[in-house]
Amino acid sequence: MANQIDFNQSPSYRMHIDLNSCFATIEQQANPLLRGKPIAVAAYASPGGCILAPSIEAKTFGIKTGMRVFEGKKLYPKLIVLPPDPWKYRQVHLALRKILSAYTPNFHPKSIDEFALNLKGMPALKSMTMFDIANKIKKRIKNEIGEWLTVSVGIAPNRFLAKTAAGLHKPDGLDEINHKNFWQVYSTLSLPDLCGIASHNTIRLSSIGIYTVQDFYQASIRTLKIAFSSIAGYYWYLRLRGYEIDDMEFARRSYGNSYALPAGRQAFQTSKELAPILAKLTHKATTRLRAAGYKATGVHLARSYRDGSFWHEARTAEKILYDTRDFYKLAARLLLRSPSKPTRELAVSCFGIIKDSPLQLDLFSDEVKKASLVESIDKANTRWGHYTLTQARMIDTSTAVPDRIAFGGVKELEEFLQ
Repeated sequence: MANQIDFNQSPSYRMHIDLNSCFATIEQQANPLLRGKPIAVAAYASPGGCILAPSIEAKTFGIKTGMRVFEGKKLYPKLIVLPPDPWKYRQVHLALRKILSAYTPNFHPKSIDEFALNLKGMPALKSMTMFDIANKIKKRIKNEIGEWLTVSVGIAPNRFLAKTAAGLHKPDGLDEINHKNFWQVYSTLSLPDLCGIASHNTIRLSSIGIYTVQDFYQASIRTLKIAFSSIAGYYWYLRLRGYEIDDMEFARRSYGNSYALPAGRQAFQTSKELAPILAKLTHKATTRLRAAGYKATGVHLARSYRDGSFWHEARTAEKILYDTRDFYKLAARLLLRSPSKPTRELAVSCFGIIKDSPLQLDLFSDEVKKASLVESIDKANTRWGHYTLTQARMIDTSTAVPDRIAFGGVKELEEFLQ
């Protein structure tokens, strides 16, 4: 086709590493009795708990991330369900970082279990190929972190295709997509196989006659701009040709925490019933905010109900916020505005974050003393335990809002290590 840009013929210096069945595999590594068995790590072991990570063995029965526990047990009644253990997962993540740093300083965690690497110009390539390095990393992971852990590795000229290559032969795969084989690889993929092309974009592309990945590749820039109604069409045009346009890291925009309320005798309906939970969520979010050196300018509260409805509202503060008590006051006002119905989930976040902002002096309070008090509380909680010093309204919430970690939950690790 005229005016088409050819596939990038540059060497493949990009690598994507994906820890297979992350949480479940780490649990099997920690407990040999679980190895080879269908297990799943779920937010809650109760029937309605969401499955966060099925093991490789569980996946053979069709059990997937996002299913409810009762759905997984319908597919395999003997499924072993475990609660998450964030400490284990963080330790493995840090160990993976240590291994990868031996080959390049240019790597970025895309999530708790995925890393994007750039090895261009690295000394390791003077004596090894990209495949040699990938196999070396695989071997070191087994020797230094755990023999049961496997990673799928993708190699390509850009991040997007490296990630695509890592998904070609899971688990424990190693593949490259380059100018020599891209067309053949594209013939084996469907549009939803591409990261970022879900059902919505599949429908959008099919509406203009793009039904396959090969159709997608052959479409003109003009056609793709029309399909996506934005510059995104041009970006997809370049991604599919192996050109790097995703090599950027975006700053964090908010800090927040959420909690799925257990079903039971307590309906969690009124503001009074939810206040202790809100206090603990606010405490966790704002402690993380301050630990990373940020303040914020607003609070957002979201509440989903057991009847399927949803409510949310945000409010910007009149001054810069850093004290948990001030965040809570704003969040509590929002809570009072929300409909009072049996609640399924409560989420609070602080937005408009600002790095190292100076204190605003308040005519009616001593901000210097307040800042000193907040700092002392944080130091005490860091030394003696997260909830050593807390608001009184958090009493009796010891089992609520437990420590959780998401697949994308690496921001605090990033900020801590900087």
